[in-house]
Amino acid sequence: MNVFITDGTSEGFYTAVFNAYRKKDAVITSRRDMQLSFDTTAQNVETDADKALRVRTKLDKIDRFAAGDIDLALRSNDSLKEQAAFEYIKLLVEKGRPVRRMLSLPAVIEMTEIIHRVKGEIHNMKGFLRFMESDSGVMYAPYSPDNDITDLIAPHFKARMGAQKFVIHDIKRKKAALCDGKSWFMAEVGDAEIYLSEYEKAFEKLWKKYYASVNIKERPHEKQMKGYMPVRYWKFLPEKNNPSTD
Repeated sequence: MNVFITDGTSEGFYTAVFNAYRKKDAVITSRRDMQLSFDTTAQNVETDADKALRVRTKLDKIDRFAAGDIDLALRSNDSLKEQAAFEYIKLLVEKGRPVRRMLSLPAVIEMTEIIHRVKGEIHNMKGFLRFMESDSGVMYAPYSPDNDITDLIAPHFKARMGAQKFVIHDIKRKKAALCDGKSWFMAEVGDAEIYLSEYEKAFEKLWKKYYASVNIKERPHEKQMKGYMPVRYWKFLPEKNNPSTD
């Protein structure tokens, strides 16, 4: 087996596709902790812009939407995302035409499922993301998404919030979308230390009191909440984060 280890970027992935395409039993991954068998040949892929462009150009001729689908898949937290995308590309080249509707084929099924999960989280975060007002007036939203989607949800919030300054902080990947009220951009960031405004503190306290009053101890509605919002997102909700009324 030939394993091609990428740097996790899309350009690195397409370079790996170029190098691996004609290799027997080729596997592409960005995982550094992958367990390798004795008969495995592993190599770190050095990103090559020309090779990556050649693969992208080939894909665009076959299916102009394929690159967008692959970009979504590569944002997934699925440990097999690169291999799934690689198998999908091989199928595209083999058929010479779009294959997304060939839902009986394993490569299409796997890609469709990965993309569905990424799109689902994008949709969820447009409704679940909670902003807090900092003492400087900037709206701050920390979250820890399963998939790398911050730059995909930022345009939605820029359109919705107008000239408001905001930060959407992916604390897992230590990156953020920063908006100065006019435009937004992505940046690598570390651990943020945010001080809430007095208005935000008062609002949060009122919200916790409201939550405590409607959540009757004898008849808790945890099951209903789980139906509306996955538990993994609860840690960023003020009503679930130390919901005391002190």
